[in-house]
Amino acid sequence: MNPISRRRFLAGSALVTGGAILSRSGLARDAAPQKPNILWITSEDNSISWVSCYGSTNAKTPAIDQLAKEGFRYTHCFDNAAVCAPTRSCWITGMYAISNGTQPMRSRNHIPHDKIKYYPDLLKKAGYHVSNGGKTDYNIGGRSDNDCWGQSGGKKGGKKGGRKGRSRYGWRNRQSGQPFFANVNIGDSHESRAHGPGGGAGKDPAKMKLASYHPDLPVIRTNYAKYAAAVERMDAQVKKCLDALKEDGLYEDTIVIYCSDHGGVMARSKRFVYSSGIHCPLVVRIPEKWKQFHPAAKPGVTVDRMVSFVDMPKTWVSLVGGEPPETMQGTVFLGKGIEPEPKYHLGFRERADERYDSVRMIRDKQYAYYKNYMPYAPAGQYLAYLWKAPATPAWEKHHREGKTDAVTGRFFRPRVSEEFYDTVDDFDNVKNLIDAPKHQKKIAELKAALRAKQLELFDSGLIPETMRVRRASANNTTIYEMVRNEKLYPLAKYLDAADLALVRDKKNLATFVKGLTDADECIRYWSIVGIHLLDKNAAPAETAIAKAMTDQAEEVKMMAAWTLTKIGKKDQGLACLREMLFKGSKNSQLLHNTLDWMGEIALPMIKEFHKAGKGKRGKYGTSIFGHIAQINGF
Repeated sequence: MNPISRRRFLAGSALVTGGAILSRSGLARDAAPQKPNILWITSEDNSISWVSCYGSTNAKTPAIDQLAKEGFRYTHCFDNAAVCAPTRSCWITGMYAISNGTQPMRSRNHIPHDKIKYYPDLLKKAGYHVSNGGKTDYNIGGRSDNDCWGQSGGKKGGKKGGRKGRSRYGWRNRQSGQPFFANVNIGDSHESRAHGPGGGAGKDPAKMKLASYHPDLPVIRTNYAKYAAAVERMDAQVKKCLDALKEDGLYEDTIVIYCSDHGGVMARSKRFVYSSGIHCPLVVRIPEKWKQFHPAAKPGVTVDRMVSFVDMPKTWVSLVGGEPPETMQGTVFLGKGIEPEPKYHLGFRERADERYDSVRMIRDKQYAYYKNYMPYAPAGQYLAYLWKAPATPAWEKHHREGKTDAVTGRFFRPRVSEEFYDTVDDFDNVKNLIDAPKHQKKIAELKAALRAKQLELFDSGLIPETMRVRRASANNTTIYEMVRNEKLYPLAKYLDAADLALVRDKKNLATFVKGLTDADECIRYWSIVGIHLLDKNAAPAETAIAKAMTDQAEEVKMMAAWTLTKIGKKDQGLACLREMLFKGSKNSQLLHNTLDWMGEIALPMIKEFHKAGKGKRGKYGTSIFGHIAQINGF
C-alpha cells in the first residue's frame, strides 16, 4: 500500500474532538478511583499502513480513528523486534530482548528472574488488579507466562464465561473500587488472517494500494484485500472493548492506550525491521480528570515524540505511581514521571522460526541505518508460515520467472552489508543511500550511536545463536549473565571483528587467516565470515579455509565448506557438508539454512536427502528442503 504520503500521517494539525456517549447499564460504577485505571488494547501484526487515521486507504478503522480524535495520536512509535515473541519479551521485562538473550523466535531462553521483574508484578505491588485478556508469548523460560497476572485468558466478549467464569475484559473481575490495569489483545488482524484462498468481503482488490516493492499481481491485490478486511474486523473488536468500558461506567476513569504489537502483514513487513515492520500506531486517550498527564496541549492533536516499545512497561509502572526498576531500559514517555525524549530508536532481527538472520537498525525520526550481520542470506528466505499467505509464493514465482526488477526483486537476493534510508522520502525503504556523499555525516553518527547502544545493552547477538547457547550452558549460566561477563563475552572485540568482516576488503585477508587460529570460536567464526564475503579474493587462503573445515565449532566448519566451494574447490567443500548432513549435525537447522543459501550447487545433495524421505516437513508446514524440492520439481 505504501508509499503513503508522509504528510498525511505525520501531520501535526489538530483533529476534531469527538464526544463519548456513556452507558450506565451493566455493572454499577465504582467510586472514583484515586489512581487511574489503564486499559491497554493491542492488535496483532498491523503497521500504521493499515490504520486510516494514519493515512491508510486500504482499511477503514473508525473506532481507532475516533479514539485518536478524543486522545493523542503518536506519529513516531516503533517496535523493537518486528515479530511477536521477541517483542513481547521486551514488553514484559521492559528490556531489549537482545540484552536478555530472548530475541530468537521460540527460544524461551532463561533469564535470572530474581533480578528481572515483570511489569505486572510491579503494578500488583502498587495495588492494581492486573489482567491479560488474550496473549502472553513472552519467549522466556523459567517462569510461566501467566504467573505474573492476576487473571490471564477468559472468554471473548461478555461479563461471564471462560475459565472460572472470567471475562476477557479483566476489569470486571476485580474487587470493588480497585484500580485496574487490563491488557486486551485482539487477534483478528493476525498474519494468519491473510492465509488461504479468497479475498476480503467488501474490499475491492483493484483499489488496494501496494507497497512499491510488491509486484502488481492479481493474487497480491486479492491478498491485500483479504487482510484489509481482517484489519476492519480488528477495529470492530476495538469498538466492542471500548463499548464494554463505557457500559461499565469506567470510560472517564480510564486511560486507554491502543497500539499494534508490530508491523505487517504482507511479506517484507512483519519480521523485518524496515518501516513497514516496526512503525506502529499508538493512540492514547486520557480522561479530563487525569489531564495533568496529557502529552500535548489538548486532545485531538498529534504527538511527534519518539516512542519505542521498550518504553511502555516503564511508563505503565510510572503512571501508577510505582518505582521502575533499574533493569528497565526504556524511557518514561507519559505522566508526571516523564523523561527526556530519546534521540534514537533501536531495532533488531534474528532467527524467525526456522530461518536464521541477524540485523541491527538504529534510526531517528527521519533516517534509518541498518547493519546486516548475515548479508550472504537474502531477506526473502522461504519461511513456512510466511509462505502461507498467497501473495508470498506468487511473488517468489514471479521472481523465479525473471519478471521482477531492481526494486521488486531485491527481497530475494543476497544483501549488502549496510543500508541507509530517508524514511520520510522513502517509507518503503527501497532507495539505499549508504554511498550517498551528502549523507555520510549522518551515517557516521548513526553507526557510532548503534555501537554505543550495543555496548550499553550487552547485545548478545554478536555470537551465533547455537554458539551462544552452548557457551552459556558450558558455564552454567544464563545468556543474560554470560554477556555481562567480559571474560566470557568480550563484546567490543566481537563488534570489531564483525565490522572488519562486513567491510569486504581483501586487504584484511591476512588478519582473517590469523583469526582462524584464535582460541575463541567466535573470533574464528567472524574470520571465516570475513573470508567468505571476499568471494574470489579469498582464493589465496585456500589452505587455511580447508583446515577450518575441521574446526570443532560447526558454525565455522559449515561456513568454511561453503567458502571452499565458492573459490572453486567444489568437491572438498560439498564432501564436508554432505558428511554433516547424512551422518548428523548438532546444528541441523543451521545446516539446512546454509545449503539453501548456497543455491544451485547444493541441489543434488538436497535432492538425495529429500528422496531418502528426510527433511520434508517442518513445524509450520513444508520444510526448507521440501520447498526446494517443490520449486525444482523433485
